[in-house]
Amino acid sequence: MEQWTFPPRFDASYLPATQSRYWFPRRETMPAAERDAAILERLQQLTRYAWDTSPFYRRKWDDAGFHPDHLRSLEDFETKVPAISKKDLRDAQSRVPPFGDYLCVPDADVHHIHGTSGTTGRPTAFAIGRADWDAIANAHARIMWGMGIRPGDIVFIAAIFSLYMGSWGALGGAERLRAKAFPFGAGAPGMTARAAMWLDLAKPSALYATPSFALHLAEVARAEGYDPRTFGLKTMFFSGEPGASVPGVRDRIIDAYGAHVVDCGSMAEMTPFMHVSGSAQTDGMLCWQDIVYTEVCDPQTFQRVPYGQRGTPVYTHLERTSQPMIRLASGDLTLWEYGPTPCGRTYPRLPQGIFGRIDDMFTVRGENVYPSEVDAVLNQLTGYGGEHRIVITREGAMDELVIRIEIAVADDAGGADARAALRDEAGRRLQKMLGLRSKIEVVAPGTFPRTDFKARRVIDDREVFREMMRR
Repeated sequence: MEQWTFPPRFDASYLPATQSRYWFPRRETMPAAERDAAILERLQQLTRYAWDTSPFYRRKWDDAGFHPDHLRSLEDFETKVPAISKKDLRDAQSRVPPFGDYLCVPDADVHHIHGTSGTTGRPTAFAIGRADWDAIANAHARIMWGMGIRPGDIVFIAAIFSLYMGSWGALGGAERLRAKAFPFGAGAPGMTARAAMWLDLAKPSALYATPSFALHLAEVARAEGYDPRTFGLKTMFFSGEPGASVPGVRDRIIDAYGAHVVDCGSMAEMTPFMHVSGSAQTDGMLCWQDIVYTEVCDPQTFQRVPYGQRGTPVYTHLERTSQPMIRLASGDLTLWEYGPTPCGRTYPRLPQGIFGRIDDMFTVRGENVYPSEVDAVLNQLTGYGGEHRIVITREGAMDELVIRIEIAVADDAGGADARAALRDEAGRRLQKMLGLRSKIEVVAPGTFPRTDFKARRVIDDREVFREMMRR
């Protein structure tokens, strides 16, 4: 396997032939059984490394009765190594601030510090070593190559440059790819209109953002007098929220820009976060198993589920030395499958991407509802204006689901008849998708604010929720 060492070492001058579909042809197309054997060897190295350098893992594995010497098969790894959670990481950083006792390199080797915002509790600090920063850039360059991005292409990065890892990961990959990196950013007042101006001026080949921002940008661009299709974008790749694999959302982006849409991204803790990513030929997300070993597991037992079933991704770094995550349970929901892929890569695939966090699921009258399912229905409706809100409320003893939908500007000219048609069609399709009746309210264009980052569209207005917030 090309450049397959631990700790990882990469040839910084290496680039494939421009016409090659693959960055590392052997690693990406080898028989799965051969790759699994190499992954097992890497896991043996990794667990021994973590045992020797991390009190966190040594304590966790001692409690579970696991020792690296016990690891003789992938089944051993999946059944004997305990899963860890974000709470475990926060607790470790509380005990040993700021990076926790799962930092496996000397403090002097920390090169970048990122983290969570901490708006809902203690923030989590991500300490990334100098060698790991290079490994992340190499991994992202390799995956972006698979998306069809090439040296010399302009990559327009329309995401917030802050603690958020997405923008920095895209920047590192673009730079290693020898692309023209355009770290435009997002979030400042008036910046979206300026993004449209720069896109029209620079005509980049690729754009990175969240799906919500791409749709918002298209609206603003049209208001500023631009046609987003004239920007000339060929590849648009997204992370941060579900959307790029949601048919309605993906189709609206394609229709607006005329570009190929690629879904990518897992968790900031798992950077290189693009390790689940589509390619120029394959939709959904491929699990690039030789970068991060991905299992899709039962959310209760964290045991692997068969292909074709739903579960939560559990991730293990294979090229990180500073804060390696070993069986980190994501808390997300997905479905995986294995089989031939259009691009020829022999990786498992998440054909519908990541549906969203299991925590985001809510229950109304006994039915489990994911916000991404509502997004998928509404984004395929003629007359949908681009934004909505999902309100969970209570009338008497029964929960009610109220969907407030913006009508498109052009359709709003049709008056009451157009609003009634949109309301009836939305109600019919949502009932078919969700298995329950919703109350649909059609509202005027521009009712809801747009976002430069991740969209938040669910409002829980039930009395229990209000009482909890009061307490």
